[in-house]
Amino acid sequence: METGTCYITKKEMDLEELVVEQDIRPQLVALIRKDYPEFGPGDRISREELDKYRRKHLENIIHREHRELNSLEQQVLKSMEENQLLSDNIELEISTRTTFGQRLADKIAEFGGSWTFIIIFFTFLLCWMGVNVWILATRPFDPFPFILLNLILSCLAAIQAPIIMMSQNRQEQKDRTRSENDYKINLKSELEIRLLHEKIDHLIIHQNRRLLEIQELQMDYLEELTRSGRSANEPPPKT
Repeated sequence: METGTCYITKKEMDLEELVVEQDIRPQLVALIRKDYPEFGPGDRISREELDKYRRKHLENIIHREHRELNSLEQQVLKSMEENQLLSDNIELEISTRTTFGQRLADKIAEFGGSWTFIIIFFTFLLCWMGVNVWILATRPFDPFPFILLNLILSCLAAIQAPIIMMSQNRQEQKDRTRSENDYKINLKSELEIRLLHEKIDHLIIHQNRRLLEIQELQMDYLEELTRSGRSANEPPPKT
């Protein structure tokens, strides 16, 4: 029976108990060469030593997978700690930047566009006309056609129009600030979702690669068990 020498243990043993370098998977060869850099083509290693390197390779895969998961968790925690939330309440910031004139214009425009103003305005007109027509009919301070009242109404309209325009400009500025804030929130969400997809894809690819390596090692073990079972079932040679 032919014999050979194990490169690691330097022991003589049957060739059936040895595996040549060409038949070993590249991952295991790279792992062996870390300990024995001169291990090359044509060299043989015992199946027992090869099983040790297989177990070591499996341990490295599990350790590397655990380390990658930990680094991913650390990246997520770091991003959560450093990044500020953009979905803040901007109404408080907008209100603190307004001047007294802007707040007054908002109040006047709000009051001028309410039913309270309309009721008070028509009540004032009726009282004005009633006083000049009936109560002070002999000596009215604003006789018909109420020229003084028309002057007051014209001045009121002339003042009220720019005040309402000021308030509308303020509202447009608020809407612009809200839209910019919404845009930043949507952009941040889109980037985070894209980054999350990339991390998940990266994790899935690595996990699939690790599973394939584990399956390859399992296939090696099955081949070894099958080969051992066949050799055990073979009849002993006749003498």
